[in-house]
Formats: sequence, structure tokens, C-alpha cells
Amino acid sequence: MPKLVTVKQQEGLEAKATAYVKAYMLFPAGILGLISMAGGVGGLGYQLIATDTYTWETFLQSSGLLLLGGVLGWVQTTYHRWILRYRPEVFAARMRQPMLKKSGRPKRDTGTNQDSPSGSPWAPVAYMAGLALLLFGSTMAVVYGAVYPVAAYFLPWAGFFWAKLFFWRTVLKN
Repeated sequence: MPKLVTVKQQEGLEAKATAYVKAYMLFPAGILGLISMAGGVGGLGYQLIATDTYTWETFLQSSGLLLLGGVLGWVQTTYHRWILRYRPEVFAARMRQPMLKKSGRPKRDTGTNQDSPSGSPWAPVAYMAGLALLLFGSTMAVVYGAVYPVAAYFLPWAGFFWAKLFFWRTVLKN
């Protein structure tokens, strides 16, 4: 009998973790990806039509920025999928929120441990390195390249967020 309770609890963790991924990772990624793509393509359109400085070098650099963002989005999604598969309690714990009384103070949860599980301790360092790489690539494309700033700073984010959506597609089907 205790095994059935454990299995049911594990299924609850997986469902909460999947709900967290859908609500707090994929929904914002879709919206931010759309905004970033519109801004990046708009910047390239301005460069093509208004300034007439769009060249093959601009095409290659803007494609490279999209690819850079896509690779970083794939790396982050691979890490998050690993967490969802092997440690769903990490995302499930983020889904739990303290219930508020009418007085505005959170209720005490006496039955559970207050420590929240986390992923890898190296994840924040990797996130900061990825952010620095995106900003560095965009800055290099603006300073030494042929891409205007609006497109250069929006396109890597478009690639990042669209890659997240593409590589999470199996979660979206469920």
C-alpha cells in the first residue's frame, strides 16, 4: 500500500512540473519570441528599405545571431528537460505557492520541508555566461559588422525563445 501512495505522489509532481513548464516557461517564450522576431525583422527591414545598407554580410551576420540564440536556447532547454525528467520536484516546488489568508499572511505548511529543491549549482553561472555571449555577439555585430543595433539585439533573443518552443514541443502536445 505505501507504494501506491508514492507512485501517486510522483505522478502529482510530474503533472505540477509539466504545468509549471507550460505556464511559466513556454507561454512567455512564445510571446517574447514573437516580439523579438518582429523587432529583429523590423530592424532588418528598416536597414533594407530606408538606408539601403543591407548586404550579404548583413544576411550572414543576422543569420549567425539567430543561430547563436538558437543554440543557447537548445542548451537551456536540454538542461530544463533533464530537470523535468530526473528531478521534477524542482519545477513542482516552484509551482506550489503559499496559500494566503484573508489577513495577507501565508499559511504555515507544517508537514513539508521548507527547503526548496534546486537544479545544478552551476546553472546561474551558465545562465550569466550565455547572457554575456548573446550580448557580446550582438555588440560585435553592431560595432564591427553590418547589422543595425535594433536587429542585432533582437535577433539572438528571437532565436533563443523560438528554440525553446521548438525543443519543448513534446510537452506542448500533452
